[in-house]
Amino acid sequence: MDNIILVAGATGDLGGRLCRHLLKNGASVRVVVRAESNQDKVNELRESGVEIVAVSFEDEAGLVSACKGVSCVVSVLAGLREVIVTAQSQLLQAAVQAGVPRFIPSDFCTDFTQLQAGENRNFDLRKAFQSVLEASNIKATSVFNGAFAYVLQYDIPLLDTKAKTITYYSGKADWQIDFTTIEDTAAFTACAAMDDTAPRFLRIAGFRFSPSELAALTVRVFGEHFKLKEQGTLEQFLAYIQKLRTENPDGEKQLYPQWQQMQYLYSMFAAHHHALDNDRYPGLSWQTAEITLHAINNNRIAQNETAI
Repeated sequence: MDNIILVAGATGDLGGRLCRHLLKNGASVRVVVRAESNQDKVNELRESGVEIVAVSFEDEAGLVSACKGVSCVVSVLAGLREVIVTAQSQLLQAAVQAGVPRFIPSDFCTDFTQLQAGENRNFDLRKAFQSVLEASNIKATSVFNGAFAYVLQYDIPLLDTKAKTITYYSGKADWQIDFTTIEDTAAFTACAAMDDTAPRFLRIAGFRFSPSELAALTVRVFGEHFKLKEQGTLEQFLAYIQKLRTENPDGEKQLYPQWQQMQYLYSMFAAHHHALDNDRYPGLSWQTAEITLHAINNNRIAQNETAI
């Protein structure tokens, strides 16, 4: 079988980068796109050498045809239940019918196997799909990358460059938090997609730091001391999130309502990797915490200069 990798969700940031790394690694890349997909992105993919298959996920026969001859299907789809559970299940069923041997689901996040139901709505959807995946006879590999590093640029409580504070929770000052850039996640996943021996789970982190270590980093990078700010217990934080969720039922229809964003922060402190698979594929480089923070600081300086 030719090494053809099929990607679903290729018009997104992670998906586009994944396709570039697959091509760079010598794979043939086929992507499935829908009629409503961004045509500029589709054209960019086509011009890069990617085979484009326009098909609806409800078109079972068309989806099976798209999967024919493929060695691995990689899903980088993003959305709520209709995408993560329903559409991915349709894609999975098509892959099984077409005889595709391997499937990589859209599990690019914190290791949700360590979390309980209700602690993160978007991860619960991935758990629901995982049940469907485990019941199939296809070989699966999930890539857990921790949190995407770009979240640090948005002044989340963990790193608030405006208030110059670093929030943590009781007993978690030295808790290691996993981060990986989208680029590094794409590079690693491209290798995993072409690795027939890849295990069920692969866990990576481009860099890791605790709130205490982050405080030391801010001094070196920002030239300022960010104050460590304890914010009660994780249990109290979870109860507060659940209260907000109950009070905002419309958020169930949104991908990132305020309470879901809080659930991501909660997850950073509730689960982390106990061992890393970064070295599985030699030759990969990983963006460091210091480089990431320098980029954030440079952007902050540029914004301040523009405002003057």
